[in-house]
This record gives sequence, C-alpha cells and structure tokens, in this order.
Amino acid sequence: MTRTKKDLEQKDLDVSLEVDIIESVVSSEISESTLVTIDKQDEKSVDRSMYFFNRELSWIAFNKRVLSEGIDSRTSLLERAKFFAIFSTNLDEFFMVRVASVKKKFAEHMDIVSDDGLSPEKQLQVIREALVPLVTMQHEFFENTIRQELYEHGVKLLDYKDIDKKHQRYLKTYFQDKLFAVLTPLAVDPAHPFPYISNLSLNLVVIVRDRYTKEKNFARVKVPNVLPRFVKIPETDDHTFVPLEQVIAHNLDALFPGMEIISYYPFRITRDAQLDIEEEEADDLISALQEELRKQKFGSVVRMEIASDIPPEIRKELIEQLGITEADVYDIPGLIGLGDLMAISFLPMPEHQDKPWKSVTHPRLKQGDEDGKNIFDIISEGDFLVHHPYQSFTTTVQRFIEDAANDDDVLAIKQTLYRTSGDSPIVHALIRAAENGKQVAVLVELKARFDEANNILWARKLENSGVHVVYGFKNLKTHTKTALVVRQEGDRLVRYVHIGTGNYNPKTARFYSDLGIFSCNDNLGADLTDLFNYLTGYSRQRDYRKLLVAPVNMREKFLKLIQREIEHQKQGYPSYIIAKMNSLVDPEIISALYEASQVGVNIDLIIRGICCIRPKVKGLSDRIRVISVIGRFLEHSRIFYFSNGGEEQIYIGSADWMPRNLDARVEVITPVEEVSLIKELKQILEIILADNRQAWDLKEDGTYIQRVPKDGEPEMSSQKHFMSQGRPEFA
Repeated sequence: MTRTKKDLEQKDLDVSLEVDIIESVVSSEISESTLVTIDKQDEKSVDRSMYFFNRELSWIAFNKRVLSEGIDSRTSLLERAKFFAIFSTNLDEFFMVRVASVKKKFAEHMDIVSDDGLSPEKQLQVIREALVPLVTMQHEFFENTIRQELYEHGVKLLDYKDIDKKHQRYLKTYFQDKLFAVLTPLAVDPAHPFPYISNLSLNLVVIVRDRYTKEKNFARVKVPNVLPRFVKIPETDDHTFVPLEQVIAHNLDALFPGMEIISYYPFRITRDAQLDIEEEEADDLISALQEELRKQKFGSVVRMEIASDIPPEIRKELIEQLGITEADVYDIPGLIGLGDLMAISFLPMPEHQDKPWKSVTHPRLKQGDEDGKNIFDIISEGDFLVHHPYQSFTTTVQRFIEDAANDDDVLAIKQTLYRTSGDSPIVHALIRAAENGKQVAVLVELKARFDEANNILWARKLENSGVHVVYGFKNLKTHTKTALVVRQEGDRLVRYVHIGTGNYNPKTARFYSDLGIFSCNDNLGADLTDLFNYLTGYSRQRDYRKLLVAPVNMREKFLKLIQREIEHQKQGYPSYIIAKMNSLVDPEIISALYEASQVGVNIDLIIRGICCIRPKVKGLSDRIRVISVIGRFLEHSRIFYFSNGGEEQIYIGSADWMPRNLDARVEVITPVEEVSLIKELKQILEIILADNRQAWDLKEDGTYIQRVPKDGEPEMSSQKHFMSQGRPEFA
C-alpha cells in the first residue's frame, strides 16, 4: 500500500512505501537559493554545455546504438543486416534535414547558437568529427564481419571479379536485356555541362579515353533505382548476388563504344530535403506544397559518399561541380549505400531472422466477440488500453473505424491523419462512411515529413468521396493521434474516442511500440469535440476538461505537474516522475527536471532517441536516471507518470518534450484515470526500467553503456516480455 498525501496529513505513519518512493521522500537539504537554474540573462555567461547535451550529437549517439544492434552477435544474422540498413537510412534523413538545417544557418550567417552553446559552424565540425569514425566502423565491420558471416550461411554478396565465367556471361546477358536500354551515359565537357544528380542516387564516375585522339574524358552513369540493387545469380544452391553498379561497370564498353575504359568509381549524394513553404502567403496549401516538392529535387548537396580509392583529381572535380567542400565528403571503404541491405534482411531464411510475431487480439475484444457484443458495447463497459504491436492494431483501432463506417447508429466520424499506409484500410473505411451518409471530417497533415506527396493523394481521394477534409493551421503541424465517433443510442448521443501515441498506420503498427486508449468518457468526448472544432473551424479554445493540448496549454500543464512533485517533496510527501518518450530536448522542461532533482525528486526517463538532459551530475541532476531501449520494435509510445503524493496520475499521448511538440504542433496528451489502467501503464514502465538486454544507461559525459545481466541474474528483454504475455512461446 502506497502512502498518499492525505495519509501523511493524518499522520498515518504505519503505511509502508515502495522502495523507489522511499528514496524520494528523504528530506532535501538543498535550499531554494542554491538551486541551479538557467536564467535568460545568464545564458551567455554560463557554459551551457554543463546543462545540455548537443541535440545533433545526441542523435548520432542514438544511431550508434542502432548500429550496435547490428554489431551484436546475439542478434540474428539477417536482423543484423537490417540494423545496418536502418543505420544508413537514418543517416540519410539526418543529412537531408538536420545537417541541411545547420548548413543553411551557417551559410546565411545566422547568429544562432544551439542550446548547448555551439555556433552552426562548430556544430558542423563536431557532427563530422563524430560521424567519420562511426561511418568507417560501420563499413569496415560490414566488409570484414557481416559480409563474411553472410557468406558462411549461404548469402554471398560477391564482387563481379569473384564470379566464374559462366555467371559473368549471365550478367552480360542481364545487362543487355534489363539494363542497357535504361542507362543514360552523360558526358561532361565544355559542350556538356555537369548533369543534375538526384538525391540519394548511386552513380559511377567514368574516365574514358578516345582510342584515336587519346583524349581523356569524364562521364557519369546513374545506377537505376528501379532495379534491385543486388542482382541474383541463378542456378546456385544459395543466395548469390552481385552489386548492380558492378554489373554496369564491367559492361561500360557497351555504353562507350570505341572508347577505352580507364577507370570508374562509385559515388552517392544527399541533398537538402527541407520544404520551405511560405504559409502566410500561400492561398492554396496543396499547390504551394506541390511546388516545394518539385523544388525539393534540386536542394543543395549536403553530403557526398565516395569510394575511398578515388584519385585526388576526380575527387576535386566532383567537389567543384557539386558546389560542396571537402568537409561534405565521406570516404567509404567498400559498398556505398548500405541501406539496400534491407532487401537482404528479408530473404526467406527464417533460421537467421527473428521469430515471426503475430499480434494478439485484446482480451476485452476477444471476450466481447464471444459474447456477441459490438465494439461500442465493449467500450461502454469501461475504458481499456491497447499496446501495439503486442496487441493487434487491425482488431482494435482499424476495427473501430471500420465498424463505425458500417454501423447504422453512427452519425459522425472525426479523425486526424498524420501518416498512413500506401493502401490504407483506415482511409478506405472513412470513404465508405461518407458514402454511407455519415458526417466525416478528417484533418490530413500535408506537411508530415517525407509523406507529403502520399498525404496529398489521400486528401484528394477523401475529398472526392464527400469527406470534409481540412489541412490544419498555418505554421503548425497537426501531430495528434485522435479519433471521435458520435453514435445515436436511444434518445442520446454517445461519443466514443480513441487517443493514441502512434499513427493510424497498420503497416508501422506492426513494428512500432505504441499505446492507445478507448473510452466513452463524457469529458474526453466533449474535449475532443472542442478540439476538432478548433482544428476545423475558428476557435480560440484554451480550456479543456481533461486533455493537455499543444500549443494551447500543454507546456504550462507539464511544468505545473513537475512543480507539484517539487512541492510534494519539500513537504515530505511521496514524489516520483517517470517519463517515456522519443526525444527530450526542451530547455524549460529540462530546467524544471533539474530543479526537481535538486530538491530530492527521483526521476526515471526512458528516452529512445535524442536526449539533451545531463543525468547524474552532482548538485544538478543526481536523482535523474536516463535509459534508452533499442530493439526489434521501435519504441514510440509516450507515457508520463507523476506520483502526486501517492495519488498517482499518468498520461499518454502524441507529444515528446521538444519545443516543436509543445509550441509548433497540435498535440494531445490524455490522462488515464481508471485505477486498473494506471496500474497497467505503471507496470509497463517498470518492466522497461528493468530491461537488462536492450536498455542503455546514459552517463553524465554523454556516453551510453549497454546493460548486461549481473552474475546470476536472468536476461530480461522488455519487448520479449511483452510478447510472451500474449504468446508464452516467446518467453
């Protein structure tokens, strides 16, 4: 039994406390005058790196943890290849967005420093210093270890020169039949300007010599991305492949007849992929966005990956033609573009892959189906949580929308869509609902990064079917994950809600770890009604009965919740904070957590990605602990727990503690108030905090140390534990 604030006020000293709360109620001797805070007037005079880790370096540390899963021999072989691919594609996006942003600030001489006090120029320097050894390590480990282990288990990624004559003849035929007509060799000389090179494209720079004039010339051949990167060799007993660029390279004589092929070298570029929409001046957001998507193809080059053995003169020519500097060049030993290993990871070799996971139906829904109840009957019996991918998205969230579309008593459906799948059953259900005569309103966020074109497509399909489609606010992204169904039941209207932490996307729901709550609570229904009026009409709604809504009241509410723990600790009441999210960046929230730590509040943070708070610093953050969990599923849920003097409160929703979430996006965090659900969420947090297989501890110097079981302690993976709860064979 946990002592509450009320118990303490009544001097009930016989009640025992949980261990983690015992520590937090120890009276702090730190007075308010000695608390370490960062005032605005002091920002330039203090060493801000004492208080904040650099955001970009923290992201690089996250991606290093991803790479570590690929290096770890405990991970299945093809899953290791997958993590190597994820590391590479993550890095592509990092350059397209984050590095591009810093480079733009530097180019425009913006006098802006990061929260840890670094100028754009210094940030570019430290980013490169962190990435060069990491990228080198990835490629060397792949070439020396992963590639060899793949070979030993029947996956042979061979160089062209290592295959026999028979298979070289096959590849020559493949080149003529599949490649030759697709390729376009482009000369570079005074009469032929340097060609446009598309983002993330793999290319060959080719040096040829005219057999008659002996003149050397420079040409470029793009490796087509419409064909598989690794060409399978038939009539072999295993999975034997040759890289596509090598098939092209060994048949260049067909592309340059009469020329002597002197040399060739692969290279790959990355462009700035940020969209620069002047929303205040845009009369038609879709048209403005489509125009920016067209311009995006021609963004400035922010990185070139190049064969490490390329001659200096060719290297110099590429740098000059692409308008970059030596600092933008990354030398790659071996294959360039390891993101293409994703295809290798899906080869039909189950003995070298994770055991297939099939999510289970939530027990409430399973029992309800057996009793012949519809989903609305089941929700009306009480709130319940769904935990994806352990519990099925299809039989819960997707079913909620599909059943609402077909239910004669449903009058209206309102939903936000941030990212959804290419052939979305959710969207099809919304279209069907409109065709069935229901009022359907959908907010489609057109500016969801890298999903802009997909969302424009779905928005138009929805509009053409009679759905009321809105696109949110100027200068704000709508990131909240909410759905509202209005149903006529007798002589009253009942509002059913789903509020989640993840996108309405059945594909990502299979490998993202997310939470959602179903409810017909009157206050939540009324709040979501007000929220959708805010999203679709003209409203300055600021007060909500239950919800924390950004950018309206969320920052203020979170700061008050942290401050309340501080006050409880000072008064001797139980105090404890647990927060799980993707990223922690916001300086104001971090400062509040430092203050809480200094008065004695224990704080456990589960931050998968970027984390700018410095834990375990004496006198600053002694009581703050940070872990990151990297595993089979992407940790994506956001959970916020406050002990509140023993009267526990817990919240879930779409927002991280980042300035963009709290100030520049529409986000929703909901309280979870059913006692059984509070217990369920707290248990989830406790299981994750106990992970000793996939958890990493953040140290005060910014390094992460992977946990390992202590002597005699069993290995415990939180993700595996959650899987075993639904399917014991995964224990």
